[in-house]
Amino acid sequence: MRLTHFFLPTLKDDPVDAVTASHKLMIRSGMIRQVTSGVYSALPLGLIVFRKVENIIRQEMNAIGGNEFLLSALSPNELWAETGRLEDYGDLMFRIKNRELVLCPTHEEIFTSIAKPNLISYKNLPQVWYQIQSKFRNEERPRAGVLRARQFTMKDAYSFDATLEGLDKSYKDMDRAYRNIFSRCGLDYTVVSAHSGAMGGSDSEEFMVPASAGEDNIAISEDGNYASNLEVAVSFKEKVRRLNTAKDTEEFHTPNIKTIDELADFLKIKDKSRLAKSRVFVIAKKEGNEYLLVLLCGDDEVNEMKLQNYFGIGIRPAHNDELQEITGADAGSIGPIGLKKKNIKIIADQMLEDADELISGANRNDYHLKNIDLKRDVPGIEYKDIRIIKEGELTSDKRSKIKITKAIEVGHIFKLGTKYANALGATFLDSEGKENPLIMGSYGIGVERTAAAFIEQNHDDKGIIWKGEIAPFQVILISISGKSEEVRNTSEGLYNCLIENKIETLFDDRDDVRPGVKFNDADLIGIPIQVIIGEKNLKEGNAEIKIRKTGERLIVKIDDTMNKVSEFLKS
Repeated sequence: MRLTHFFLPTLKDDPVDAVTASHKLMIRSGMIRQVTSGVYSALPLGLIVFRKVENIIRQEMNAIGGNEFLLSALSPNELWAETGRLEDYGDLMFRIKNRELVLCPTHEEIFTSIAKPNLISYKNLPQVWYQIQSKFRNEERPRAGVLRARQFTMKDAYSFDATLEGLDKSYKDMDRAYRNIFSRCGLDYTVVSAHSGAMGGSDSEEFMVPASAGEDNIAISEDGNYASNLEVAVSFKEKVRRLNTAKDTEEFHTPNIKTIDELADFLKIKDKSRLAKSRVFVIAKKEGNEYLLVLLCGDDEVNEMKLQNYFGIGIRPAHNDELQEITGADAGSIGPIGLKKKNIKIIADQMLEDADELISGANRNDYHLKNIDLKRDVPGIEYKDIRIIKEGELTSDKRSKIKITKAIEVGHIFKLGTKYANALGATFLDSEGKENPLIMGSYGIGVERTAAAFIEQNHDDKGIIWKGEIAPFQVILISISGKSEEVRNTSEGLYNCLIENKIETLFDDRDDVRPGVKFNDADLIGIPIQVIIGEKNLKEGNAEIKIRKTGERLIVKIDDTMNKVSEFLKS
């Protein structure tokens, strides 16, 4: 491709609203342009990269027997209402007013509706269906360019099986395909256990790319044997020791104390483990709200995703104006004893199991209780793992320490089970003629997100550093011709030779651009190999080759340029 024919609007300076490296560089290199908040157009250079990611995905999906579809982006409301996700997604879903339609954020419902009348016998199973298509999510705060956008391209795949053993095989096949995809895309990634969220289902794993721009936090053991999204991560920590002192509870005045830190300062204590932090949650039910009081050690934080796993995605923190009605006190004075509402379910983190001599709010503003014995004073209390783990804690097997790092989610695989089949009545007849629900899996990959994650891991202060299969071109040929016909003719001949040898080449044949601009553009867009034809070297019968990643430069004979380029590409 000749640069004089190629639309490549590079920018010298970073966009003012871009923070992450991928956002800055994708705009500066001419890959994308913003249409409005969270919505981007792919320009030619970006589209080349995105299509290469798609082709890798397509090849690996086809290799495990995938059938490619292209479904409508529009879907009727009632289909989503049948599975309960019309309400679950809430404002995150784009809705078409006066048409009872939505723009799909994913396609479980539509794929299941196609499977329902067609996969009616065990003889039709297993099946793997997929598509690569635009998706829409009404992100409240889109950020980081294509990493969190309102419109994006996703490969979503679905497996249909007759047995749980079949689902296991489909899941493992997909896991293998994903590892191949992200390896071929040149990503340094890790696979972590995860939360299914609004997707539902059981087993769930995310493919994560460690990067400072990541919105997710992942926990990884130092020995590499444990990896999990922080939302579901577990660790080993010693429980709060029971003292068995049998002291009576005692109320005491704590004026204007609103936080655990303030309470610790007020009491002049450093160990906050016996300062029981109280949080109130509301669980939305059709028959009316239910209420939950959560207790943790004062130096811990509640993991709301773990609460969702226990109580469903309808759970939310109580609003400030609800606390008085539920507990009788404002935030900071709430505790497990003397609650205003008598039907509040109380759970505590397992670190507090049967703990005593605890201090917590008295459910009366500016007062706390000491000597709380959960075993004695809080009948019916339950203990669950509801805390966010911390860096430096041990893994559950106590063999390694945990470190926490930011990461970008590029892929997610779920075992959905029969959730959608049950909701939509999608059944099949087994070998004995018995009717059973289809057993499903769901598997997603973000296309633009994969490219952006690569850039986050592969860039320097000059620009992007492409490598491997998703590089937009393999070679950029830079002609520094000035008024030299010999340079121009030699460059043309080498370009034709590169193309004839099926080497993807971008030819910077611009005559009206200074050499410094050409070199800066070449470094910015990051094509792996730069071949430079200039008058000075050409007088000696030479060309210059620069390796973008290492900055290595070498002078080669013009006649040997093709061989050297081929050697570098192979290595």
